[in-house]
Amino acid sequence: MLRRDFIKGAAGLAGAALLASPAKAVYTSKITKPYDWTDYPPTTDRAAFVKWGVSQRDEDPKYLGERFDRFGALVRNKDVWDKRVERAFLYVPREEFCLKPNLPRAYASAFLDIGFGVTISGPHLVGRMTSTIDPQKGERVLEVGTGSGYQSAFLANLTDKVFTIEIIKPLAERTRATYDALIARGYEEYKHITTKNDDGYYGWAENGPFDKIIVTCGIDHVPPPLLQQLKPDGIMVIPVGPPGAQRVLKITKSTAADGQVTVARSDIYNGKIVPFVPFTKLVDGKIVGSHNN
Repeated sequence: MLRRDFIKGAAGLAGAALLASPAKAVYTSKITKPYDWTDYPPTTDRAAFVKWGVSQRDEDPKYLGERFDRFGALVRNKDVWDKRVERAFLYVPREEFCLKPNLPRAYASAFLDIGFGVTISGPHLVGRMTSTIDPQKGERVLEVGTGSGYQSAFLANLTDKVFTIEIIKPLAERTRATYDALIARGYEEYKHITTKNDDGYYGWAENGPFDKIIVTCGIDHVPPPLLQQLKPDGIMVIPVGPPGAQRVLKITKSTAADGQVTVARSDIYNGKIVPFVPFTKLVDGKIVGSHNN
């Protein structure tokens, strides 16, 4: 999630967005076909994809067309590079996780305001971070920073074990309600998502260790509890750096034959700065400051 002061055009929406709800029932779809992990939508023809989305997912052809167009941009930009991740992107109705004022930009490359001083990350960043950790079905994946719920919705099409933590209580409650409403409409894949309102710095030990971890808030170091809860040979993606100037790092934890653990870092954007919201902390149940050293 990017900082609000980096969102173009957000100034006029910020006040209203704090109390607004996501665009519920954007298109009153009701999926009747059981979720099928082996079903892959058309990826080479826009009209065929829209037809698939209407017949198989009962979704709005307008948003389906916009989703397909953004999909093409993600592929050309090499933000997704695996057929499973491509499928996951095409399966997620991003419009359901946006606020109503932002529906015309649901599939824009921009980061969009969701209230509470945070945003829904842009589709290109979500695609690249997800591709980097490459979740496999059955792997346990932890997300720190639930936000709108879009990232975990993406993950739920890649694995059936998604755990996500949000520190802002009303946002956590709103997003859980969004998942539940979508599940009621037939989006069975979101049953794979377990949510929690807490300080994500300390991870979720009782549901770990995790094969993959994805962090969507910026910090100046890698939280030791998250590294501890990452399995040997696990992968984490996390924005690391000073406030407003993070680089998105891939952290790989490896264990040698003699049991020695090593950690390797690489930059998924080759040095490009991406400003994220701060990794805030809870003190006596209240959000106070950040976890930066």
